[in-house]
Amino acid sequence: MDLERLKTPCALVDLDRLEANARGMAARAEALGVRLRPHVKTHKCVEIAERQVAPSFRGVTVSTLAEAHAFADGGFTDLTWAFPLPPDRADEALDLARRVDALHLTVDHEASVDALERACRRRGAPASVLLEVDCGDRRAGVDPSTDRALRLATRIADADALAFRGLLTHGGHAYGARNRDEIAPVAAAERDVVVRLATRLREAGIDVPEVSVGSTPTMRVVDRLDGVTEIRPGNYVLFDAFQAAIGSCALEEVAISILATVVGAYPEQRKVIVNAGAIALSTDPGPTHVAPDCGFGVVATADGRTLHDDLRVFALSQEHGQIRGDGVTDRFRIGDRLRVLPNHACVAAAQHDRLFAVRDDAVVETWRPVRGW
Repeated sequence: MDLERLKTPCALVDLDRLEANARGMAARAEALGVRLRPHVKTHKCVEIAERQVAPSFRGVTVSTLAEAHAFADGGFTDLTWAFPLPPDRADEALDLARRVDALHLTVDHEASVDALERACRRRGAPASVLLEVDCGDRRAGVDPSTDRALRLATRIADADALAFRGLLTHGGHAYGARNRDEIAPVAAAERDVVVRLATRLREAGIDVPEVSVGSTPTMRVVDRLDGVTEIRPGNYVLFDAFQAAIGSCALEEVAISILATVVGAYPEQRKVIVNAGAIALSTDPGPTHVAPDCGFGVVATADGRTLHDDLRVFALSQEHGQIRGDGVTDRFRIGDRLRVLPNHACVAAAQHDRLFAVRDDAVVETWRPVRGW
């Protein structure tokens, strides 16, 4: 299908860039001596995950049970649900675990462990459990410096119905960095904090088979991963304007864009309006700590080959996107098409029921992301 036949707004994925990004992270994992378990929440597409995983290990990370079901249906046999277990979904999770080789569940609180253990007893089935560790992100996870971390790991390891799989962390605070030099210490802390806790648990007699880390920024810059067994980056396969702003990638590596049509032109206001608003792009504010006026994405030509980084998607309403800049109405007229590289690939992709894979200006595949929770 020719791109001109697509209805706008729609989400495009540059297949050459996506495949290069997938190969790049796979090569980094191999060089660092760890297993790659990519996070699929960025795209929620089985077809993209197929390009990310190694033939010898079809393990992925999911953020919802809906993703877990869909990827199990797609032949992925080793799943980590990297989200604090909602107690009311424990039974459903255990049912799914029977369909795959492994489903690893994440907890960071005693109440979740209690609920999971009760569900295991009802179902007569064990559960593989990862303890989430806060490595500085302050979003979720146990404080690794406290006695509570040791007590909770012991509680899991001692439970007859539970199998302690190990430790999981996420250096999400790397997104607060402004460049690669600022990402580097976050990457080191992400590694060191969880490895130290693993050592502490082993000294207490607790086996820790898995030490799992990884965000896209940290995995792009980390120099070594001694003591780590696997990494779980996700955004890297598409990248986005935020990653480019903090130095995690170049804009030329961003594989996702939103194709839109110019529907209004206002020379006196130095702006055009496109039919891609909040629902198509998301309202993620982007890297405002790096560029306060970054707006809601980077503007490019319809073929994606030329960036107009002097223009700003400065305002969004539900269906309207407003783009401002000198000479914008000379560059884009009503009816013209353009692309916007979104601030946050994960959220932008989730706004669309289909992703169109493009190679050489033609749509070669159409993917349908998983929906729901």
